[in-house]
Amino acid sequence: MIPANMIHKFLLPALFLCFIAISSSFAQDGYEIKVKIDGFENDTLLLGYQYADKQYIKDTVLIEGDTYTFKGDEKLECGMYLLVMPPANQYVQFLVNDVDQHFTVQTTAENPVQAAKIDGSIENDIFYDYIQFISSKTPIAQELHKKVKEEKDQGKDFKESQSKIDALDKEVADYQQAVIGKHPTSMTSRIISTGKDIDVPDFGTTDEARKQRFYYIRKHWFDNINLSDPCMIRTSLIHNKVMTYLEKLVVHHPDSIAVAVDEIVSLASNNEETKRHWLSTLLNKYANSKVVGMDALYVHIVMNYYAKGDTPWVEPEKLIEIVDNASKTEPLLIGKIAPEIALPRLDVEATLVAMDKETEEAKKFVLGEKQSLHNLDSPYKVLFIWAPDCGHCKKSMPKMIEFYDEFKDKGVELFAICHQNYKSTPECAEFIKDRPEMLRWVNVTDPYFRSRYQSIYNVKSTPQIYVLDEKNEILFKRVGAEQLADVMNDIFKRTENK
Repeated sequence: MIPANMIHKFLLPALFLCFIAISSSFAQDGYEIKVKIDGFENDTLLLGYQYADKQYIKDTVLIEGDTYTFKGDEKLECGMYLLVMPPANQYVQFLVNDVDQHFTVQTTAENPVQAAKIDGSIENDIFYDYIQFISSKTPIAQELHKKVKEEKDQGKDFKESQSKIDALDKEVADYQQAVIGKHPTSMTSRIISTGKDIDVPDFGTTDEARKQRFYYIRKHWFDNINLSDPCMIRTSLIHNKVMTYLEKLVVHHPDSIAVAVDEIVSLASNNEETKRHWLSTLLNKYANSKVVGMDALYVHIVMNYYAKGDTPWVEPEKLIEIVDNASKTEPLLIGKIAPEIALPRLDVEATLVAMDKETEEAKKFVLGEKQSLHNLDSPYKVLFIWAPDCGHCKKSMPKMIEFYDEFKDKGVELFAICHQNYKSTPECAEFIKDRPEMLRWVNVTDPYFRSRYQSIYNVKSTPQIYVLDEKNEILFKRVGAEQLADVMNDIFKRTENK
């Protein structure tokens, strides 16, 4: 048994060391970044950060003595940060990981990047060694590529110059691999891995070989990328890689893109922040897409993730709004059967008489029998929702008239809904009176919205245009009047080629 006095001899130093360790750990809580910039005369410095494809300001400080100090009680989120020098907004990049958040940056206003030195951050020692290496090789590479181009243009032998490029590429690749091997968990290594090109086998130069090469790249695109790494969200690399995949490597059809979206979300789902980021990013991308038919992806994301309780970060009220909007959009997707509606025809001549004759608003318009959209006897139908007080509708109407004149004898009928309530329904007739060519197509309205067409077709603005076939399948939508003729001709061509 160890004597009591010996226990105290061992215990007291151990407790003392433990106290020092605890005190040291508390001292390192939060972050503190001290910055000195020789020759910079502005008293204000900004701390920015990269988030996906955008840059944001995190903090602003005033100089004290010769030092700018950014500090906070909570740690910074890992990622790429920037020291921004107003008013020219030159900046110095540096990395913040989960450990090194107390360090000093020294540089000059004249050469902020080249002169940058960071003390107290192993991560940035690795990062700046890499930056300086790449910076030293970049002008050499540029000159060699310029030389190869000149030699090609002049019909000269460029093999020697090309071999120098290949050797330089190998030198860079070897350096990158050495960094990854020596510092595998560093942010610098993760950045290098994310930015690396895929090592593609030689498939040859035939058309079939080029296809194989393309499919290989697409299959292995995410091999070096960790979409569940939250630190990489705060760089531009991951965002650019994902967008390149979606826009250049995936067939531009909603079904194909939906598979790619599910793959991206799956790869990001090991971390809640990354999953949230990619679901939100992709939802916004396709909700705001100007490409016809891409709203199918918005619906896909909402119904497969948001509607299934897979997004706990979304406020309940907002979630209800998102799901409701997707539910209304789903029946209106290209390829779906257009919802049936039947509206009363507008008797324009009788309404014009009633406007002058009647005093009650409800009697100032005259309606005829209901016309069904589905029962309109025509191989092709254009559903056109417009309003007399809509500026864009006024500009579009001459093109719609021109379109109808060209296509009415080619099997196209136009079902035009004047989108007004009962108080303003006479304005529909007045509008048509000034454009009598509109009388040649089917004019309907629903002053009391009994058909609920505005809800069924999710009418939030006018004009709205849908192109249907004889089976009432939606072939095209969200097309402008000026593009409608081209769309219709394209539909005819596709039909002929079947």
